[in-house]
Amino acid sequence: MRHLNYSHLHYFWVVAREGSIVRASKVLHLTPQTISGQLKLLDEAVGHPLFNRAGRSLVLSEMGQLVFEYADEIFSVGAELTKVVRGNQFEGPSALSLTVGIVSSMPKLIAERIIAPALMGDDPVRVRCHEASLEQLLSEMAIHKLDMVLSDRPVPDGLNLKAFNHRLGESGMSFFVQRKQARRYKASFPDSLTDAPMLLPTQNSALRRRLDDWFEDHEISPRVAGEFDDSALLKAFGEAGAGVFASPTVIEEEICRMYRTSVIGRTDEIEERFYAISPERRLRHPSVVQVTGIARADLFSSSA
Repeated sequence: MRHLNYSHLHYFWVVAREGSIVRASKVLHLTPQTISGQLKLLDEAVGHPLFNRAGRSLVLSEMGQLVFEYADEIFSVGAELTKVVRGNQFEGPSALSLTVGIVSSMPKLIAERIIAPALMGDDPVRVRCHEASLEQLLSEMAIHKLDMVLSDRPVPDGLNLKAFNHRLGESGMSFFVQRKQARRYKASFPDSLTDAPMLLPTQNSALRRRLDDWFEDHEISPRVAGEFDDSALLKAFGEAGAGVFASPTVIEEEICRMYRTSVIGRTDEIEERFYAISPERRLRHPSVVQVTGIARADLFSSSA
């Protein structure tokens, strides 16, 4: 496909949103036959059918879903541009939306506290969050699909991508367990963790490596009861009584309340570090500047 006819793409986008050519024809004020013809031309340009028939309904094909995601972004930005040039929004498209990638191992409570101020300002900001591995998120940021990546580790050395680390802060670690089990581990912490069932991040996590080193330094041999990529799932198993887990001290009050757990001990010998990663050395996106500044001044005030 050497070039794209954006009129055809717009017709496709409206049909996908409306669910049928007949409904789209009313929105576009065109005949169904005209729209069908334009969709056929777009199919030919793409080289794949964008819809499949399911009875009388149209269902996006795998390629159609991919094209729709890009079209949705294109025409959403176009709508924002229209508002800007009409004077309805003076700060431009970047002030209207914030697209954030969140590394899977990042504690969701910390991600929420970092991002939340963008939703609470005087000017409404539409926030989009996408969770994946750091490598995948950096690839998406490189093609301008993300404004920022929140991560518990910096950009790996030697990665051939334009990405810059912005340190937000660090936190020591607290250890949690289901409330009715707390007395068993609290009195002799951290020795009480020997043979205790532990819920841990997977081996590819930076936090896991720091936890393993700490266990070795203190000659503690816990029993690994479960390993998790997703930090929220790990805590849910902890709430159910499956074992002890560690999480940043800066959010221990939220963890105790939300997951009905108790703190059995703390250590500053293990630090989990948090970064905002951006495609530019100097932060420019207004919402990114806002949320990173608040995170350093509030959430990580003792470490930033």
